[in-house]
Amino acid sequence: MWMYFEEICNIPRLSKNEGKIRKYLLDFAKNNNLESKEDETGNILIIRPASPGMEKRKPVVLQSHMDMVGEMSPDSEHNWSADSITPIIDNEWVKAKETTLGADDGMGVAAQLAILTEKNLHAGKIECLFTVDEESGMTGAINLKPGFFSASTLINLDSEDEGILFIGCAGGMETTGTIRYKPVPAGNNLSSFKITIGGLHGGHSGDEIHKGYGNSIKILAGILQDISSKFEISIADFDGGNLRNAIPREAFSSIAFNKADEEGIRKITYDLQTDILKKFPVTEPDLHISIKRAETILMVMPQDCQKKFLEAIRCCPHGALEWSKEMDDLVETSTNLASVKFTDNDTIKIITTQRSSVESAKHDAAMLVEKCLKIADAEVVQSSGYPGWKPDLTSEILSLTRKSYVKLFGKEPMIRAIHAGLECGLIFEKFKGIDMISFGPTIRGAHTTEEQIEIKTAQMFWNLLKDVVSNMAEN
Repeated sequence: MWMYFEEICNIPRLSKNEGKIRKYLLDFAKNNNLESKEDETGNILIIRPASPGMEKRKPVVLQSHMDMVGEMSPDSEHNWSADSITPIIDNEWVKAKETTLGADDGMGVAAQLAILTEKNLHAGKIECLFTVDEESGMTGAINLKPGFFSASTLINLDSEDEGILFIGCAGGMETTGTIRYKPVPAGNNLSSFKITIGGLHGGHSGDEIHKGYGNSIKILAGILQDISSKFEISIADFDGGNLRNAIPREAFSSIAFNKADEEGIRKITYDLQTDILKKFPVTEPDLHISIKRAETILMVMPQDCQKKFLEAIRCCPHGALEWSKEMDDLVETSTNLASVKFTDNDTIKIITTQRSSVESAKHDAAMLVEKCLKIADAEVVQSSGYPGWKPDLTSEILSLTRKSYVKLFGKEPMIRAIHAGLECGLIFEKFKGIDMISFGPTIRGAHTTEEQIEIKTAQMFWNLLKDVVSNMAEN
């Protein structure tokens, strides 16, 4: 499994750019004399036939996604279309040098490849499904056609907490606002600053939305609004966040102002930094706010548009909104203010994502966001989203996996639903009656440069997966 993971690290595979990893998977099947097929979306299925004497066992499909999130440190020169990820061992963990590791979901892919070639595995028919574009839209799962695989039992390999068996997930959707404005001349006798928020944890907008991490967009907008309440400033640009499913780590804005106000703006910014640091003493120890001179600013937002824009961002909710009443410590509904970008054609694009295990609550959260975006006269569009996966405590694959876990490790696993959006929700909707479970090794910091996988849990994940597929019941 580790050997295949290292090979995968050499293959560029960002969402919507999976051509090289798709070729690798198809070549892998051909080189190992395994049946394979690819659908029109780019999803790939590779089949391991049943071992002799195991033909009557229920077939099982193992599922992962082949794409990954690409984040890198500010000083990195990594080229995501050509460069390899550099995995390094740091004590009990594997991480990457300057970039995301891609263990989400590279470890799932690697486990499938290892299962397909494991000589000492005695099991029934195993189908391995590799989907595309999970991280940026789940278009692979959305476009799966019934009949692409035959098994009625599925094991999703995209979970990140060893010792937890997941039997449900949240549904999700996206709410996007577009603000159009006409820039005006900045004026004369002005100074300019670039204010930057950095050093935040970031993290997965599902798994980590409740952990109290700072949102760089919210912090920066708050600073600008507080400054503008005391001094006349004009915003030239605003850029924060990159990925719809990540909590934004960095943000910056360039502002113009009267030269006489320079020291006052510096002072209020540093005073605000002290107050903001007090809000995140444990969760954001590396938070920093910098203020530097910027290049001469020629064009800025009109004051009325600027005021509405900052009010909309401050209004826009971020974080956990409701907690589950059925499962302890499970977020039921949340929203993530993911990205704000000024574009070249005088528009501002604001991207948010909502998640919930309750369909109506997901749409209620989206309406709350829309109401805030409308403050800035934004044109708001809501995606159709994807459904959740309803837990089934009577599941046959849950019973089998739980028994395997207790046998192997001498303790009971936790059984939970996850607030992240697994592809299981879409698969559950398309393949009626399918029995599913999701488990994996321990991965921390997914979607950030701090992403890492705990080595000992990778071994446990492998042992559990082998035992489960070896003990599928007879049809």
